[in-house]
Amino acid sequence: MALVLNISLCSTSKPHLSFSTFNSKASLFPLPLLGLNTKQSRQPSQKLAFSLAESVSSATLVALLSASFIFVDPALAFKGGGPYGQEVTRGQDLTGKDFSGKTLIKQDFKTSILRQANFKGAKLIGASFFDADLTGADLSDADLRNADFSLANVTKANLSNANLEGALATGNTSFKGSNITGADFTDVPLRDDQREYLCKVADGLNPTTGNATRDTLFCN
Repeated sequence: MALVLNISLCSTSKPHLSFSTFNSKASLFPLPLLGLNTKQSRQPSQKLAFSLAESVSSATLVALLSASFIFVDPALAFKGGGPYGQEVTRGQDLTGKDFSGKTLIKQDFKTSILRQANFKGAKLIGASFFDADLTGADLSDADLRNADFSLANVTKANLSNANLEGALATGNTSFKGSNITGADFTDVPLRDDQREYLCKVADGLNPTTGNATRDTLFCN
């Protein structure tokens, strides 16, 4: 806070000096430059104004600091990739990464490179592999119920004994060259050409559901 010098001129009296208070941070005329002693010039009402202003300034500073913690960088929103993960997994190069046995429910692997990644026995319920590259990945014994493989490259992957009930495989999802022995494809929407190819290599029973792989694919 600072004092502003007001000069009133009247034709019948001497010039009258008065002082008003306002925020010193915005002041263009600091009192030291005017040769005034602020301590001597302050009246009781002005001291009260100083005190109130200081309180308001402190509250404003606290509010600004609090806001800086609330409004974080949007880029951090993907940290964790999902409610159970501890790493950023969306749009990343995770070639050869070991996720075996981990609980990664609803984990976000969209557009990630997951070549030769190890997901053996992992819980990946509702995980998203949208447009991801899973070439050569190990998904054996994994719980992939309701996972999204839309547009994903799942060629030469190991899906043996995996449970894919209700998973999505729309678009150009490819399972070419993959091991699907014992995999459960119940309620997985597949194109006719996908189904035809998988039926050529389908075999075994899923150890979790007890369903025959060929039956879940509606193979003849």
